[in-house]
This record gives sequence, C-alpha cells and structure tokens, in this order.
Amino acid sequence: MNIITEKRKTGNLGEDIACRFLMKRDFDIIDRNYLKKCGEIDIIARNIDGLHFVEVKSVSCETLPSVSYKTIDKGDFRPEDNVHQWKLQRLAKTIQLYLLEKSVSDKTNWQFDIITIYIDKKRLTTRVKMLENIII
Repeated sequence: MNIITEKRKTGNLGEDIACRFLMKRDFDIIDRNYLKKCGEIDIIARNIDGLHFVEVKSVSCETLPSVSYKTIDKGDFRPEDNVHQWKLQRLAKTIQLYLLEKSVSDKTNWQFDIITIYIDKKRLTTRVKMLENIII
C-alpha cells in the first residue's frame, strides 16, 4: 500500500504550480523528476537562454510545522533555506549525469534555479518566487 503524506502532496502540487509558472514565461518543460542514485532534479526546462535545472521547494500552512531546517525565526521561513550544501552537491552530480546521458553539447548554456512556492490551501492562493542562476 502506497500512502502519500501531506508533505508529498504539497510537493507534487508545488511542482505542478512551478511548471505552469515556467510555461507562462515561455519555458518548455523537458523533463520532471529526473532520478539517479545521487539525486533528483525536479524540473528540467528550456527557454531561449538554454537549459534550466530547477529545484522546487514548497510549503503550505499545513506542512510548515514539519519543515526540517530550523529557519523559522520570528515567523519567517524561506523554503530555499532547505537547499543545503549536501543537496547542492548531489544536484551538481545529477546535472552532470543528465548532461552526459542526454549528450548535451558543452556549448549549451545551462543554469540551476530554485523556485519557491508558498501555498495557502484555505485561501486557495500561492506565492511563487524564482531564484535564478544559483552557483552550485
């Protein structure tokens, strides 16, 4: 039996919202949930600038108490703070594998981005923020 937790439901919803956000900004979604032993890339998208490897971090009012990283200070939480150094290292390896596996030209521009999604399920609203070209 496969039980989907509230946290996973929020994550899936956040990734769907992130894809719509990117498509409205003229990105093509190339792949989702690219999984290797060393890590997972949530979204791989392309626009005129090149490839974008996107990590999505979503929180909702319901899942905020279960956030693992202790950045909740004075009621302020930034989902991007949950992208730790070890996560960046794993993402870097996974991106390298993707580029090799898909035979992406070394002339192709690519970058790593983070999209944060704040979901208020009671009010049916979201707030989306894109942090671009993060150094990994």
